[in-house]
Amino acid sequence: MLIYDQPIKPDARPAAVTAPAGFSVLDLAQLLWQRKAAIASAALISACIAVAVGKSLTPRYTASVQLYVDPRELQLVDRELTPRAQDISGLAMVVESQARVITSNNVLLQVIRDTNLEEDPEFGGGDARGLLGSLLGLFGIELRPTAEQQKQIQMSALEALNRHINVKKTDRTFIVDIDVWSYEPAKAAMLANAISKAYLAESKQSQAAAARRATSDLSGRLKELQERLRNAENTLAVYKAQNNFVGTQDTLISDQQLSASNQRLAAARALTLDAQAKYDQIAASRKASSDAGAIPEALQSATIANLRAQYAEARKRQAELQSELGPRHPALRQMEQQVQDLRRAINEEVERFAQAAKNDLIRARDYEASLNKALEAQKRQSVQMSQASVRLRELEREVEASRDVYQSFLKRSRETEEQESLNTSNARIIGEATVPQRRTFPPAMSLLAMIGFVLGGLAAAGWIVAANQLMSGTNPLQPGDKAPSELTKEPAAPEPARKPPAAELRAQPAVSLIEKPLIAQLQEADVIRTLSGILATDGTADVTRFGWPTLRAGFPLMAVLNAMREMRAALARRAGQTPPVMAVIGAGSDQDRSIAALNIALAAARDGAKVLLIDADLKQRALSEEVSHLAKCEPNRFGWLNIGAKAPRAIQTANGISILPAIKAMEAKAGDTIRKAIAQARSAGGHDLVILDGPAMPWSPTDRKLLDMAEGLVAILPVHFDINDSMEDIIAALGGAEHKLVGVVLSEVEPTADGQQRAKQYA
Repeated sequence: MLIYDQPIKPDARPAAVTAPAGFSVLDLAQLLWQRKAAIASAALISACIAVAVGKSLTPRYTASVQLYVDPRELQLVDRELTPRAQDISGLAMVVESQARVITSNNVLLQVIRDTNLEEDPEFGGGDARGLLGSLLGLFGIELRPTAEQQKQIQMSALEALNRHINVKKTDRTFIVDIDVWSYEPAKAAMLANAISKAYLAESKQSQAAAARRATSDLSGRLKELQERLRNAENTLAVYKAQNNFVGTQDTLISDQQLSASNQRLAAARALTLDAQAKYDQIAASRKASSDAGAIPEALQSATIANLRAQYAEARKRQAELQSELGPRHPALRQMEQQVQDLRRAINEEVERFAQAAKNDLIRARDYEASLNKALEAQKRQSVQMSQASVRLRELEREVEASRDVYQSFLKRSRETEEQESLNTSNARIIGEATVPQRRTFPPAMSLLAMIGFVLGGLAAAGWIVAANQLMSGTNPLQPGDKAPSELTKEPAAPEPARKPPAAELRAQPAVSLIEKPLIAQLQEADVIRTLSGILATDGTADVTRFGWPTLRAGFPLMAVLNAMREMRAALARRAGQTPPVMAVIGAGSDQDRSIAALNIALAAARDGAKVLLIDADLKQRALSEEVSHLAKCEPNRFGWLNIGAKAPRAIQTANGISILPAIKAMEAKAGDTIRKAIAQARSAGGHDLVILDGPAMPWSPTDRKLLDMAEGLVAILPVHFDINDSMEDIIAALGGAEHKLVGVVLSEVEPTADGQQRAKQYA
């Protein structure tokens, strides 16, 4: 089996492969196995020592009490002494602060006083009496410590108690755990409960003290604020009396009178304008010598209406007499005189309306003038009051501000006075400490023995490896007897075969330039379908078990096989004596190209050729995905320091095809690996044909280099695409390399995803 990640060395033999530098994991395991007795002995001795140490340690017992510290305190009054935190970070900070309060000196000193820890030897109580106190204690004489000594005893007990306490807060909760350890289980539980009770009492006392201090400060300011308010109100009352500010709370009387005068003046002006309009209309009607009775007042008058009716009747009678009598007839003259009298009576009546309108206009003007004069006087008085009201408003604002401050202080003082007797803390004990039944230190003897055994074994193994590595001159883990210079020395690579220059190649008549590419048609009747893995009963790789459509067996005279033989013959003529390289390309990005490449390799293998099929599709890697479960790791080339490194190896199949999957690496590195594999396959001579599955279009510079190494190209044109457009895309992408086309495969095989259900019958 070829290894394609090694340098190309045509004359290299397996026996001449140099040993890797360093040492491998297998050699390390062999060395440790040889020293297994010493390692086991050291591990057992360490386990015994760990157990002995654990037995000599004084056991500790830990008791825990759980507190629920809710920063959202009870809302007993509208306003609290301190603002409450609303965001999550603020609430978390409050809980953490309360956790620190638990270990404060005030709380712990109260615990010391409640539990008499000054006399407990575990907390330094027995050592404070000194030698003289101990001797006198033997005779029943107890010396009372001084105040300084008592304080020192308390500080010693406080320091010792601090070391015995561990307060921790559970993440994302308001739960605080208080862990207290002691050499006695009952004492640990007693101290834990005493600390929790002392904390709750301290919280209540601190709230009461804060409320008491706030009440005292507020009460001291109330008298001063009350006197300030009284002085401000007196000053305001005197100023109002001096400046005649009389009125309601909202407006003054002068302002009300001024507003009423404005309203009356506006009404008087409206009456004047109405009287003026009426008089102007009557005067205009009289000047125009039109019908005097056409004005609105005349039409509304019953007298004028009666006169106009008589006038109309007289005119009618006059017209009748004029048609019957002569112009000088006495009756006609009398009727004309009657018409003139009626007309004169109507004009006199209208004249009275005009005189009445004039009188109304004069009266309205006089009324307006009197109102205007009174308004001017009120305006002057209002200006004077406005100037005086500036100072009035200033005094009112001062009184209002003094009143607000006094009322707020008075209300707050009463609230804080009541809060002294209220406990708004929402902290409570949710789990009291119980007497622990198991010790927390040291651990169990079985665990200590296990830890000692493991550490002893590791230490012995490390000592053995270090001792062998530091041996003078040689490395016992390094196989072979060669010196390092000889191990790293490589044989010189032979001179590669001379290739004809480019000028000679251009001078030779190339067959691909004058021959038309061969066309093969891969039909549905030429292939057989199987379900992936349904026939696999052992570890043998078989390309017919991939689940892809493959050529039917036992039909050597199929048209597609003959066309592929002609393609390989044309490719062999181009390659000469070296194994030819064929690149299978296509315009589509699905599995059609990979399926065709697999069938081309299968056709060549059935004719007896040794085929190397390389997945050159660095984007999709469809062929590599199918054989990924069959790939194996190559032995490491860098010793035991690079455990887990993998190198690609060709996979041998039961069909005579070697498949080299693409490595998952950068495109440039994967391309170099494929080019190295092609060069090694040509130089080693173990294969008759190298087929590249891809690369996929569009081609990158790395893909172009792979195409340059191929002597011939085979284009795959699926019939479910537009064949002409696909062929034009391929030729346009090839550019000047279209002369390398040796064949075209028209694939009529349906995709495997579409025919999966129908393929079950073949499976």
